[in-house]
Amino acid sequence: MGIVRSAASTIMLLLCAGTLPSKADVQAAAVARSANLEMRFDASGRTVLIAHFGTKSISIGRAEIPESVVVDGHRLESWRVEKSESTSYSDQRGAAQRLVLIERSGEIEKQETVDAFERYGRMLVINVRYLNRSGHAVHISSWRNAAYTISAGDRKNGTAFWSLQSGSYEKRPDWVVPLKPGFAQENYLGMNADDYGGGTPVVDVWRPDVGLAVGHDELTPQLVSEPVAMPSADHATLAIEAKENVTLRPGAVFRTPETFVAVHQGDYFDVLRDYRRMMIDRGVQFETPAAGAFEPIWCAWGFGRNFQPEQIENAIPEAKRLGFGWVTMDDGWQTAEGDWEPNPRKFPRGDADVRALVDRIHAAGMKAQLWWAPLSVSPKSELIRAHPEWLLLDPSGSRRRISWWNAFYLCPADADVVAYHRRLAERIFKTWGFDGLKLDGQFLNAVPRCTNPAHHHASELDSVRELPFFFRAISDAAHAVKPGALIELCPCGTAYSFFAMPYYNMSVASDPESSWQVRSKGKTLKALMGDKLPYFGDHVELSDGGMDFASTVGVGGVIGTEYRWPPNDKAAPPSDADAAKLILTPEKETLWAKWVRIYRKEMLPEGEYLGNLYDIGFDKPETHCIRKNGVMYYAFFAPEWKGTVELRGLGTGRYAVFDYVDNKPLGFVNGPDGKLQVAFKGSLLIAVQADGTRGPNDRK
Repeated sequence: MGIVRSAASTIMLLLCAGTLPSKADVQAAAVARSANLEMRFDASGRTVLIAHFGTKSISIGRAEIPESVVVDGHRLESWRVEKSESTSYSDQRGAAQRLVLIERSGEIEKQETVDAFERYGRMLVINVRYLNRSGHAVHISSWRNAAYTISAGDRKNGTAFWSLQSGSYEKRPDWVVPLKPGFAQENYLGMNADDYGGGTPVVDVWRPDVGLAVGHDELTPQLVSEPVAMPSADHATLAIEAKENVTLRPGAVFRTPETFVAVHQGDYFDVLRDYRRMMIDRGVQFETPAAGAFEPIWCAWGFGRNFQPEQIENAIPEAKRLGFGWVTMDDGWQTAEGDWEPNPRKFPRGDADVRALVDRIHAAGMKAQLWWAPLSVSPKSELIRAHPEWLLLDPSGSRRRISWWNAFYLCPADADVVAYHRRLAERIFKTWGFDGLKLDGQFLNAVPRCTNPAHHHASELDSVRELPFFFRAISDAAHAVKPGALIELCPCGTAYSFFAMPYYNMSVASDPESSWQVRSKGKTLKALMGDKLPYFGDHVELSDGGMDFASTVGVGGVIGTEYRWPPNDKAAPPSDADAAKLILTPEKETLWAKWVRIYRKEMLPEGEYLGNLYDIGFDKPETHCIRKNGVMYYAFFAPEWKGTVELRGLGTGRYAVFDYVDNKPLGFVNGPDGKLQVAFKGSLLIAVQADGTRGPNDRK
């Protein structure tokens, strides 16, 4: 038996070792281990996972063949470990111990490495290559990596598992869901509908005591699936897989994307944060916050596409009085999608009228943001008549449709398309004077493959892989004109693609269908993008009841609204029920003013979101925590709650508790395990600070 150890991670090679105790009783041929995760291989390549936290070891599930391939129609799941060895390894992520395995199935050789990086103790990183050692060509039709089972443990609140899902679908499902027997979701990261696709390349399933995540860490989008299923009450499964059409000649090698497996306690927050850190180590760089990034937003979308500039002008004083810092001109300013010219019926003097509106916004001491749906082109546009060669075409030569907009895709990998959008971005900031962009549309999260011969693509996947760099071109153009520019990306209802994140500096709840989505998306995006970049909770009118500011404030999001003003606006007749709901009535005006005051006083987006203190699935009531200037802010959510809440993360000593929404003290607690008796409906937001301290957040 040979053992190699490092300070933070250890890989143990147990050649011809005896039986190691595990749930699956796997006789270990080799073992890879990071600080928190142990991976045991038997002589046939079957693997079990064991999590280690402190002195506790937790078996994850049964023995599996996690990495397999389909060759000539047969899945190779019977392997023989022929060689294993340990070596040191390092790259941008730092030092690691590497386990090298050579396995054989017939005439196909699997070459696998498992890396335990010192910086990522929850994780093991896996690379797999298949070598054709036969004397003839073989066909690879699919592969599967990181295929594991997680067994059910003790249920909590009647639930065995919660899960983070990564796929984007037209039905716009929740990203964070409790699993039930029979659940299955493919989470394909390509196109799942005409204009829905892409997603975060990580899925997670967790139970009350331990969680398991798998993902890939390639630097460009990959057309893989990340299926999660709960086939029965006693277990769930997750994996990464893809279909292929590869002919592997004798002596040739097929490589799968680099994948990883991670364990954790609590929900998925730490794993997503580790993934983000690892991608930064690999060279990904995020943008800096924009000027005025955390100012609350009023958007003119409440007036709809048929708005008139006068409506925006008339509403500016009210938005200013209420305390909003941004004014967004939404869809309807343009002549057509693709023809991004000022609509002459609204702006008869063209550029001059748009600039005049922006100047009025600036004169009020506010910033101006412009809605834009790049890459979309209307069938009736002048652009499509002038440049049909810019279109993205599928293998049949057909134009790819964007259903929501009744438009077509332009190809983000075509140099002329990129240059056109770069010029538009320069014009928006330089000629018109806007301070920010709202890039909008679910189709911006991913695009189909492009086979347009006019583009001379090296691969039909160029469009898929180049989409993030399309956003980089827009961002670069904007910041070249206005270094403090705000770039918001709103891929409506989709699970964000990580690969575009480096090229914008505001995420958004993107058309949430519930307050739960506002909060769960906020937690997810803060893990993926960090605290420095703002998360916009979107228009409050999209929350439960249309007025749930608490969900955005409680997770440290930027608040926003799309109300119509004035209440007697003739463009919103009483018969238009949807428009009437958006009118800022006197009652709403009082409530909106209250929440803007609360938001501005606390400014929680400037704090540190402590996402690993509470499990968003299993902990009841649902709790979020932010630390700012020595004060701990807790937000509790439940339809109705009467009982004890836990104030985690406190130090020792006595703390004063204050309800900063209703402006009243709630008593004192003693840290570090503060417990408070409360009763509330919907939400309770409190501030907790050491008793006797005074400062900018003093409540006395």
